[in-house]
Order: sequence, then C-alpha cells, then structure tokens
Amino acid sequence: MTVNLSPTQVVAALGVLLALLMMWRSGTRRGRRAAEAAHGASRVASLAGHVLGTAGVIIGAQWAAITYAPGSTLFWVVLALPALITAHALTRSVTSLDTPYGRGDRR
Repeated sequence: MTVNLSPTQVVAALGVLLALLMMWRSGTRRGRRAAEAAHGASRVASLAGHVLGTAGVIIGAQWAAITYAPGSTLFWVVLALPALITAHALTRSVTSLDTPYGRGDRR
C-alpha cells in the first residue's frame, strides 16, 4: 500500500496539526488561568473565615474580661494584647512594602 501525497497536501496536513496543537495549548493556558483564579478566590474566602474566627475569639475573651474581671490585670491584658498583635502585624506589612518583592535589588 503506497500513499501518494502532493506537497500541497503535506503542507495542509502540517498546518492542520499545527492548528490543533495551538488550540490544545490555548485550552491548557485557559484552564490554568481558571484554576489560578479559583485558587485566589478560595484563599480570600479562607482568609475571611480565619479573620472572623479569630475576631470571635478575641471578642469573647474581651467580653468575659469586661464582665467578670473589671479593673484587674487580666482585664488590661485581654484588652491590650490584641491591640499589640494588630499593631505589630500592621507595622510589619507597611514596612515590608519598602523593600522590593521577589529577587530584591539583584540585576
């Protein structure tokens, strides 16, 4: 069995194969972008859940201290500790913006 193809048919077949390859790669990129977007959205939802849970714990501890231990050392510790932690985190995030992200200043 012999297949006789003209040069035009060979070029057309290669063009079709190239088009199929490009479509496949484009689909892979589109899928990767969709997966990255979904991952980013889930990270935001997870962060919101963590923030709300932590805030609930802090509010509960502060409510208990205000209700059951007004004026004591525990009262001041429970009110001051979240403020100190928040100030530290905020200061760190603001000062980290001063340095370039990634590879730094190397060229």
